[in-house]
Amino acid sequence: DVQLVESGGGLVQAGGSLRLSCAASGVTVDAYNIGWFRQAPGKEREGVSCISYSDGRTYYPDSVKGRFTISSDNAKNMMYLEMNSLKPEDTAVYYCAVELICLPGLNIIGKHADYWGQGTQVTVSS
Repeated sequence: DVQLVESGGGLVQAGGSLRLSCAASGVTVDAYNIGWFRQAPGKEREGVSCISYSDGRTYYPDSVKGRFTISSDNAKNMMYLEMNSLKPEDTAVYYCAVELICLPGLNIIGKHADYWGQGTQVTVSS
C-alpha cells in the first residue's frame, strides 16, 4: 500500500517560516512527478509546487514563487516544502502528492494525483 504522511505544520506568525515533510512508503518519490497542494476553507485545492521527474525542473505559481521551495531526499524517500515569508493568505491544509501532471515549462500543475497525504494544517497569524 502507498502511504504519504505529512508533518511540520503548525501556527506561525506572518513573516515566519515552516518546513513541511512528507514521508513516502510503497512508492518511490524519485520515480514520479511529486508536488504539494493546499486547500483553504471555502476555496478550491491549489497546487503550490511540483518537481518534474523527467528533468528535475520545478514549478511554483506566482502566489508562492520566491518564498516556497520544494525538494526531495531520494535516499530517505522523503519530500519537503520549505515555506518562508509566510503570509496569512498561506493559511490552509497542505497535502503532498505523488504521480501528477507537472509541466514547469508550461507553468502547469495538474489538479489530480494518484496518491495523496492526509494533510497538515498551516496557520499564519497576522
